[in-house]
Amino acid sequence: MKKQPGWALPDLKEAQKRTNAEAHIEKNLFQIPEQIKMLGQGKKYYLRTYGCQANERDSETLAGILEEMAFTPCDNPEDADFILLNTCAIRKNAEDKVLGELGSLKRLKREKPDIVFGLCGCMAQEEEIVETLLEKYRHVDLIFGTHNIHRLPELLYQVMMNGKRSVEVLSKEGDVIENLPVRRFGKHKAWVNIMYGCDKFCTYCIVPYTRGKERSRTMEDVLDEIRTLKQEGFKEVTLLGQNVNSYGKDLHIEGGFAKLLEETAKIGIERIRFTTSHPWDFSDEMVDVIAQYDNIMPFIHLPVQSGDSDVLKLMGRRYSIEQYKTLFHKIEEKIPGCAISTDIIVGFPNETKEQFQHTLDLVDECKFDNAFTFIYSPREGTPAARMEDNIPLEEKQERLQQLNERWNKYALEKNLAYIGKTVKVLVDGPSKKNKDIYSGYTDTNKLVNFVRKDAEPGDIVEVKITDAKTFSLDGEQL
Repeated sequence: MKKQPGWALPDLKEAQKRTNAEAHIEKNLFQIPEQIKMLGQGKKYYLRTYGCQANERDSETLAGILEEMAFTPCDNPEDADFILLNTCAIRKNAEDKVLGELGSLKRLKREKPDIVFGLCGCMAQEEEIVETLLEKYRHVDLIFGTHNIHRLPELLYQVMMNGKRSVEVLSKEGDVIENLPVRRFGKHKAWVNIMYGCDKFCTYCIVPYTRGKERSRTMEDVLDEIRTLKQEGFKEVTLLGQNVNSYGKDLHIEGGFAKLLEETAKIGIERIRFTTSHPWDFSDEMVDVIAQYDNIMPFIHLPVQSGDSDVLKLMGRRYSIEQYKTLFHKIEEKIPGCAISTDIIVGFPNETKEQFQHTLDLVDECKFDNAFTFIYSPREGTPAARMEDNIPLEEKQERLQQLNERWNKYALEKNLAYIGKTVKVLVDGPSKKNKDIYSGYTDTNKLVNFVRKDAEPGDIVEVKITDAKTFSLDGEQL
């Protein structure tokens, strides 16, 4: 791959570095240079997002910036003048999906030579991926990473006005950029970034390399955003971070995330959620605050990854399975009715059948409400990728099937207990198949499909549960 003048290419070794320097917080009002402001006039953009809520929130900023440049959104790539894929690098199959999509959209370049293709997000932070894009996907005109979303106007201008590829991926600890435009994709639920990056360096995970060091927004900036959302009529906010429990450590905020949760609750917005929690940092103060405030939802996503302490050590997870169980039961005891979901990886290098059995034993003990389960796949550049991936795929698939059967059984049991109960549901809207059936979520994050009487999207209504399935509840609006 021949580097062109002006290109900034990713470097995983640089991305791994951590210093004691405080992150720079940029609060100047975002401004688009005068000559770029109308770049999108008469043009449409198509934005597709892969991956987690953090990527979705980034896409709201990308959309906000593009619309300030006079672009209008469209739902079909065939109608677009600019196609931008905001990508995820957490698993290999996520990357394969993006590359497949890029390949299938290549025909549009032949039909519309002026169309611009862009790729951003976590995949752009990986050396191997950028190399592949530059060599094999020559129709991709613009590549930028997770640290320089605010540079989109200048980068896109270079491509559209100069007709040359633009590559700018910064491998660094990262900054906090405030006051960027945003176009919220929802009207009643909103994501709010409270921090960026991760310093945990779990051995299988690429996120600390793609997202940079842990860096918090100031508490006042977060709370101001939530106050504005409440004034705009939003009913629910989800506080976002790669590890929300670490919030405030870098800014030396006393009480950290527990304090932020409490101050958010006092604003009075109807529903507060947060994701994702690392068990290592889950303090007693956090448990107490969640228990104390009715508008902090009794639902916690608490990734365990494995039920065996030796495997957890290999994963770099920093807790034993005994410590995880102690935390789990403390939450159950102090927050009655709290629903808990988790993440589990099967087939991590050297995981024995006995160690996998410990994971099944954990599921039997905790009876999770929901679980996101994955077969281990190595991520280039992580420590685990250097381990021998010594469990046959067939064995991994068998373990995944056993695990899914086990946790599905308990998820159904938990849901069956809702039959006959009345729950409060924040309404998302009508079903695509039946306009009389609406759906939404309970405080415990259960999906409810219900027969509507007068509910409208954004309402919080009472629904009597009449039936239960593994992944959803059925009911009637009272």
